[in-house]
Amino acid sequence: MLLHSSRYSLYLLALLGLASVSRGEQIDSRLAYQHLPDLPYDVGVAGPFVGAHNDALIVAGGANFPDQPYWENPKVWHDDAWVLTRTDAGLEWLSGYSVGAPIAYGAVAVTPQGVVCLGGDTGEVVTDRCFLLAWDPGRRELVEAPLPKLPEPCAYGAAAAIGEEVYLIGGQSGQTLDTATDRCWRIDLSATRPAWGSLAAMPGGVRAFHQVVAQHNGFETRLYAFGGRRAAPTSDAPGAITVLSDHYEYSPSKKQWRRRADLPSPRMAGAAVAVGQSHVFTLTGADGSLWNDAATLKLGHPGFPKRALAYHTITDTWVDAGPTPANPVTTPATRWGERVIIASGERQPGVRTAAVWSIGLADRPTEFGGINFTVLAAYLLGMVAVGVYFARRNKSTDDYFRGGKKVVWWAAGCSIFATMLSSITFMAIPAKAYAQDLVYLAGNLTIFAVAPIAVYVALPFFRGIDATSAYEYLEKRFNRWVRWFASLFFTLFHIFRMGIVLSLAGLTLAAITPLTPGQCVLIMGGLSIAYCTLGGVEAVIWTDTLQTVVLLGGAITCLILLLLRAGDDPSELFATAAGANKLRWANFSSDPTSASLAFWVVLLGGVGQNLSSYTADQAVVQRYMTTPDKRRAANSIWFAAVLAIPASLIFYSMGVALYLFYRSHPEKLDPGFNTDQILPLFIATELPAGVAGLLVAGIFAAAQSTVSTSMNSTATALVTDFLRPLGALETERGYLNAARGMTLTLGVIGTGVGLLFVAPDIRSLFDQFVRVIGVFMGVLGGLFALGVLTRRASGGGALCGALIGGIVMTAMPYFSEINGFLYATIGIAICFTVGYAASLLTPPPEGGLEGLTLSTIGAASPAAVAADPQPTAAHQ
Repeated sequence: MLLHSSRYSLYLLALLGLASVSRGEQIDSRLAYQHLPDLPYDVGVAGPFVGAHNDALIVAGGANFPDQPYWENPKVWHDDAWVLTRTDAGLEWLSGYSVGAPIAYGAVAVTPQGVVCLGGDTGEVVTDRCFLLAWDPGRRELVEAPLPKLPEPCAYGAAAAIGEEVYLIGGQSGQTLDTATDRCWRIDLSATRPAWGSLAAMPGGVRAFHQVVAQHNGFETRLYAFGGRRAAPTSDAPGAITVLSDHYEYSPSKKQWRRRADLPSPRMAGAAVAVGQSHVFTLTGADGSLWNDAATLKLGHPGFPKRALAYHTITDTWVDAGPTPANPVTTPATRWGERVIIASGERQPGVRTAAVWSIGLADRPTEFGGINFTVLAAYLLGMVAVGVYFARRNKSTDDYFRGGKKVVWWAAGCSIFATMLSSITFMAIPAKAYAQDLVYLAGNLTIFAVAPIAVYVALPFFRGIDATSAYEYLEKRFNRWVRWFASLFFTLFHIFRMGIVLSLAGLTLAAITPLTPGQCVLIMGGLSIAYCTLGGVEAVIWTDTLQTVVLLGGAITCLILLLLRAGDDPSELFATAAGANKLRWANFSSDPTSASLAFWVVLLGGVGQNLSSYTADQAVVQRYMTTPDKRRAANSIWFAAVLAIPASLIFYSMGVALYLFYRSHPEKLDPGFNTDQILPLFIATELPAGVAGLLVAGIFAAAQSTVSTSMNSTATALVTDFLRPLGALETERGYLNAARGMTLTLGVIGTGVGLLFVAPDIRSLFDQFVRVIGVFMGVLGGLFALGVLTRRASGGGALCGALIGGIVMTAMPYFSEINGFLYATIGIAICFTVGYAASLLTPPPEGGLEGLTLSTIGAASPAAVAADPQPTAAHQ
């Protein structure tokens, strides 16, 4: 009797020890824990199905020992289900639901349709039953729908969903561990008739009680399976097990497994979840250290290790994520809104808990510092001062839109380069190389294939007609309706471009400064409006030139520091980068949809993007017209092209260096940062005060440069293409005031769009940006090609090609899996092909085409030649 009392005493002490964490206690961890209302079943359950649907948390099934001690009482299996909902009064548990039959230890995955429950143990048999739980908030009902049965019974496995595709890996076909499997099954719930299919078996052998998570690895969302246990009987210990630490990644596109970095220590029966864009956290788990110690299991088990681990999919590294206040095992982790939930579970062998934990990333205060703020403020005020200075020099719209054709060629070249290089590019290209490889580099280098076309084809046309707007050519070649369509399409593109640049740059800057995304957008937009409205294109060009110096200088500084801090042995760094495929420069695939771009896609896409920009983008063409003559305009194009080569090499090298640095220092990665914020993270946390402020100011100003370019070029297009042809104003002063008014208005609209577009879940700035460029600029490039390369194309045919091209390109992101890098090239092809075909059905162009097509360029009129005189001594 005394011994029996001692057992209960030890049991009680263990319970008290595990419950000693105060609900308000702060733990030094990367994670922040909060208690939610306990499960309305005091004993709690292990092995429940847990998931969220329609903003409700669902907990269903499970097993427990209502009577203790557990080794003297039977396990009870449950069919109950509980739903936690949000009400005006707070969180409320709803009870009285059932899943039809007792079940526990099945696999669970959450899809848009609901919580998918797969297999499980009924207490009598392992089942192949599958069903979907969905919450109906209107009727406050938990709706159960049957799903196709598993190919064979399975329990104690693990599942994850990628969209509506559900993957089930491993588990046991029977109630004993010696029936563990390594099988992998998949079902697509979006299919007309969903059915289970077999995939390649998980490497590493059979297992159960492992963890599976779906997370992005820089290329695509993949499955990460790790840990678990398998039977390892010996003559002395027939019930012995091996707790596993091996780790594997499955690629759905390649249908292949590969080995990844092992867990720092063995772990089974834990809960894991994807966090941010590239982290996996394993929040709970048992190490099996006391599995064969029967006395400790019964009398004094200390609970499972209370430490979280974090894995980074890009650098393939594990780090300790800090202590946790509790460690319930045999219950899954699930997302509920922005938080991760762990509900109930087993807190020590045989003992359940009713506690429900809500987990998020711990706040990490941003330390920007007074020095950095001072540098930032001084730089941004300097940008405004440039606008004030040039405001005095604007006497006409020619001064305002073309700088009086007095801009030196190298400044115009810097401005062309900066126009093509936004703050998004500055952040996104290194992020792309960091997360993937160098395959996009070839696309940047296609500028040398396009520069001769810009110099010898596009430039003579625009200088020949003395264009202020690029779309003046389209009226001369086709008709005014084509000009108006192109000008409006361009304006719409740049309004979206302003919004995208401001919103995404604002999100990034907010992560490394105390400012909110909205405040960043307002600062960038407001200052851009100020100096661009005042100073016109000269202010834009000279701030672009300053921007080029700051960003390239800052990039070189970052690259040097990254390499110095990544490691001491250059050969080892090279081997690490090569081993991770970070130095791969080409993917010789035929697939146009692959996340790792095929080489032909990069080349065609790069040519299409550059061709559209250098021939049909008013923001670029306008720079052609700011120099005194054609020769120096050509020099500006060549200079911009030459700058693109070292800049591209520097930016892509920065991405590889970022990978090497954070692979060496994975503890410095912040799960709260998106992949595209990796360079700003390094700037904010690793660079000296002042230098960091200057580079952050450079990012601000680069965004402003892009926005100011868009403001000025769209105002130029609207005044030149609409107000002047319609004779809307009587004096040059009136047109100058209208130009300033439109610049101001467009800046306000672009800033407003930026505030609306703030979207922190965007996976890649680079991908989104090239997609937007392709949707709009491909059609404009196609119009220019149609006019220059053909004599048969008519105004009606060109307008038809532009309209069809615009419709197709707008719909393409929604109905096609083709990579956005090809959009510009596809847009050119569609507009050109449809426009030419439609022209064959209409009368040929009336009037002469002298100087307007490639075949008649030598027949330019004397007036056109006189419009671009040779430079005078004052211009030399």
